[in-house]
Amino acid sequence: MSFQVPGGMLLTGAMLTFYRTTSAVVFWQWANQSFNALVNYTNRNANSPMTVNQMLMAYATATTSALVTAIGCKSMWQKSAGPFIQRYVPFAAVAAANCVNIPLMRQNELIQGIEVSDEDGNIVGKSRVAAVKGISQVVLSRITMAAPGMLILPVIMEKLEKIAWFRRMHILHAPFQTIAVGCFLSFMVPTACALFPQKCSIDVSLIQRFEEDSYKDIHKNTKGSPPKVVYFNKGL
Repeated sequence: MSFQVPGGMLLTGAMLTFYRTTSAVVFWQWANQSFNALVNYTNRNANSPMTVNQMLMAYATATTSALVTAIGCKSMWQKSAGPFIQRYVPFAAVAAANCVNIPLMRQNELIQGIEVSDEDGNIVGKSRVAAVKGISQVVLSRITMAAPGMLILPVIMEKLEKIAWFRRMHILHAPFQTIAVGCFLSFMVPTACALFPQKCSIDVSLIQRFEEDSYKDIHKNTKGSPPKVVYFNKGL
């Protein structure tokens, strides 16, 4: 996550600059999803290992979803919307891919459950419901992280490109957008990460309702006195 600002600003700046041709959209979405896959893997819950096949499947699926969304939006918006709306193709692709990439990179947590502990940090069992809650919060945080730069910059660029000298200086467009994205991310990375606590909680009653087997394990591991609330690390 410490490389999110420099890595994200370069890739997002490129996506916002080179969105006019399909080949550019494909290349920069592929590059961005490769970076995101690495970020999502390194910031998962470390107690949930992944096989190489699972990693490759998650990477391929997320990249495909980003490309399908980007190319689909570009094709549709070229026919029904103006050039300004087409500037939002990168954000649509990034948001869609995040909804796929993160859950797939952390699929073991969804399948096997994530470790939950009591107030004192003692592990009392695993829960898939907790994993769903944690991963959903991470997806929302990542989209929030990218949103200001990718939603506001197109408006700024649309205004600036109406100024004659700026419109002529094409060489400035990519550096300007890259630096601007870096400014947004410098603020949004810590803000988005702080939207939800790193140590999440969930009511045991929810586990009892949706995961009978997991609740039985918690009940057994706490010698018949399960806590009302359990805690888990949601990852970043």
